[in-house]
Amino acid sequence: MHRISKEFHFSASHQLSHLAPDHQCARLHGHNYIVVVELAAAELNADGFVRDYHELAPLKAYIDGTFDHRHLNDVLPMASTAENMARHFFDWCRARWPEVTAVKVSETPKTWAEYRP
Repeated sequence: MHRISKEFHFSASHQLSHLAPDHQCARLHGHNYIVVVELAAAELNADGFVRDYHELAPLKAYIDGTFDHRHLNDVLPMASTAENMARHFFDWCRARWPEVTAVKVSETPKTWAEYRP
């Protein structure tokens, strides 16, 4: 199986107001997010790729236009946890590229969530 990954960055704020008031994530705060999309294929295409990295440009445009420097509570229909965001980005990508196998969302260098069906 051949696998490729591409990383995307954005900065945004969020607040998980359903948490206890003393929980740090219940307060308004922000992160420098990293989204990593993974694609896999048993066979390479005619150009020798799983998929040309250039073809993933629509994800960058989506992230930049919808999420970068925004308040995530205003743009996501669910709680803006890393877990929910990983699933959201996975579904968005899978609708365009069937080779997508996982999406990872990092909030900090030490914390991340991954959605892999």
